Amino acid sequence: MKKNIHPEYTKDAIITCACGNVIKTGSTLPEMKVEICSACHPFYTGKKKMLDTTGRVERFKKMAEKAAAKKVVKKTKERKKKEK
Repeated sequence: MKKNIHPEYTKDAIITCACGNVIKTGSTLPEMKVEICSACHPFYTGKKKMLDTTGRVERFKKMAEKAAAKKVVKKTKERKKKEK
C-alpha cells in the first residue's frame, strides 16, 4: 500500500439520525448526520404502507384494457380481409 494516501479510520464514529437515534460505529468520518436510519425507516420498522396517490394502478389497468381491445379489433379486421 502507498503511504499517506489513505484516510484515517476512527473506531468511535457517531451517526446521528433525525429521529434522535445514535449509532456508534467505525468510519473514516468522526461524525455523521443522516435523515433516515434503521430505527425509523418504514421498510425496517414494518410500517410500510402501499399508497397509490397518483392512480398509477388504475391508469395501468386502463392502458392494458385498451391494448387488449386493440388486439381484438386488429384480429377481426385481419379475419375480414382473409374472408374477402
